[in-house]
Amino acid sequence: MALTINRDLRRSACTALAGKWTPAVLTTLVYILLACVCSYIPFLKFPASLLVLPVLGFGFQIIFLNVMRAGTEPQINALFSGFNNYGKTLGTMLLAAIYTWLWSLLLLIPGIIKSYSYAMTPFILNDEPELGADEVICKSMAMMRGHKMKLFLLDLSFIGWVLLAVLTLGIGFLWLAPWMENSRAAFYLDLKREAQQGA
Repeated sequence: MALTINRDLRRSACTALAGKWTPAVLTTLVYILLACVCSYIPFLKFPASLLVLPVLGFGFQIIFLNVMRAGTEPQINALFSGFNNYGKTLGTMLLAAIYTWLWSLLLLIPGIIKSYSYAMTPFILNDEPELGADEVICKSMAMMRGHKMKLFLLDLSFIGWVLLAVLTLGIGFLWLAPWMENSRAAFYLDLKREAQQGA
């Protein structure tokens, strides 16, 4: 079975948010505020960026995976779902970030390519928590083999909306971020469906 074209992924992601925009925007706002607190308060900046932000980022992505998969409403408390298995979540997310950083030391382009190789890491970690950190990352690499450009083009297709969001002094990102995260979740579910049918 062929993968769903990006235009249809975006459309299905937007449709899945119908009737859920208010909680999606509120959840995004809380996530951004928490990220700002972690990133800009001097005495919290380093430990929070290292020990909290990766886990919050995981929770934010999984919220929208659940929207796409089960049609659930985004819930603010689900931002903290990664803390239920804190050590595994933090370790896996940090390891993927470290690998990306190491590749970025070579040049910017290898780092970007590897970031797309590891893009499915939080989704796989959520669906297969029994796997070790390296196993999750390796599975993401295998899943993304031959599909990195497709995800890059999916992200790139939002560039017009990103520019519009910038023109609203960033307020538009409260609506755009859920749509983009939903689209990435739809991409993951599509890849997973293809892998299961090909097995």
